[in-house]
Amino acid sequence: MKHIFREYDIRGIYASEITAQFTKALGYVLGKIMLSKNAKSVSVGYDARLSNNILHNALIYGLNKSKIKVYSLGLVPTPVGYFSTYKCNIDANIIISASHNPKEYNGFKITINKESFFGDELANIYNEVKAQMDNFDNKIEDVEYEFLDAKEEYLQFLQEEFKDLKNLNFNISCDLANGAASYVAKEILNRLNIKNTCILDEFDGEFKTHEPDPTEEENLQMLKTQMQKDNSSIAFAFDGDADRVVCLLKDKIIKGDELCYIFAKNMQNPKILCEVKCSKIIYDEINKLGECKMCKTGHSNIKKAIKEHNFNLAAELSGHIFFNDIYFGYDDAIYAMLRILRIYNKNPNFNELLDNLPKSFKSDEIKIKVDENNKFKLMQDFINNINSLNLNASIILIDGVRINYDDGFILLRASNTSPYLITRLEAKSKERLKEFQIFLQKELKKLSLDLTF
Repeated sequence: MKHIFREYDIRGIYASEITAQFTKALGYVLGKIMLSKNAKSVSVGYDARLSNNILHNALIYGLNKSKIKVYSLGLVPTPVGYFSTYKCNIDANIIISASHNPKEYNGFKITINKESFFGDELANIYNEVKAQMDNFDNKIEDVEYEFLDAKEEYLQFLQEEFKDLKNLNFNISCDLANGAASYVAKEILNRLNIKNTCILDEFDGEFKTHEPDPTEEENLQMLKTQMQKDNSSIAFAFDGDADRVVCLLKDKIIKGDELCYIFAKNMQNPKILCEVKCSKIIYDEINKLGECKMCKTGHSNIKKAIKEHNFNLAAELSGHIFFNDIYFGYDDAIYAMLRILRIYNKNPNFNELLDNLPKSFKSDEIKIKVDENNKFKLMQDFINNINSLNLNASIILIDGVRINYDDGFILLRASNTSPYLITRLEAKSKERLKEFQIFLQKELKKLSLDLTF
């Protein structure tokens, strides 16, 4: 069970790893911790997964036992949970979600006093949760909570914040992935009278059409078809809990780091944070505009860093965008969509901005399936091998290993949410990219891992 306590949340397979009994014990332990941190109330929300009714009940049962005041948000996007701690006078929040993972997964994202509960703090409660499980079972229980309609407060906030977008005169298409964005994203577009077509806009925890992961290009095919049908010039795809967004133009999928560059171009002296998978070109170009620093992957790591160092904006390649200029510093895909539309309305030539970037050749984010229990050892063995080679490059160990050359980079890191090693490469020429690929394949073979480009 220990492996489900990941770097920045709890995530595992429902019924075998995440049970009602486990969730009751978790709720009890978290409630006690929240109270010890002077957090006297907690909001609980969940995404569209079929296991969430049982886990919602079990989590609140455990929280009730801890004596903390509980509010239920119902089925909401993860950002609405965060929002409740900023605008609804709630001290803590737990979202039941496994984000983009397949339907059999579920998990918990935890915020206490506006700060993510993650890393060592999260890992250190494992033994206590395990010990408390003897005091609970898998029964459905009567629970006590008040319903809080934070979703409506969030919609009203967005409606006021983006009133300048009222009556936009172009069509947009959205794929809501049958997830938590399904009501909220469509509703705010309608309230702003923005012409839109939303597909997969009903909750479906089976995710029968495609998995709620917009970073996999196969999951964007329906949206591309819908764009053509609607004659839309811009479109958006969301993940399962609506904290990640991918933006599409007619001839381009815009990655999270490219979105970050577009936002930076529209800020004065931007102070930006990007994670280790982001393009070297993007780092170099944003540094010409202001400042761009590198950090570990993971929403909790980024939310902590963005506030500690007062960054204006942070981004992950996967579409987590964190606004800390006139927003609250957390990742919110629906808010990000509206910020994109604000820029697009003033200058629809996104392509020109991106086409004017220095040319580079890069791989997609490639996943290498490994044993969940062995992935961090494999990663350490890879780092040891790289350090022994005396490469003419900068070796960055912020998160896995990023081998930074003047003309590109090679990255390998362990996923914190799935049983994979993740790699990405970038070079200023096709020939150099091929050299990087051959080098990485050779080094992975030393670990008995095969990689095909």
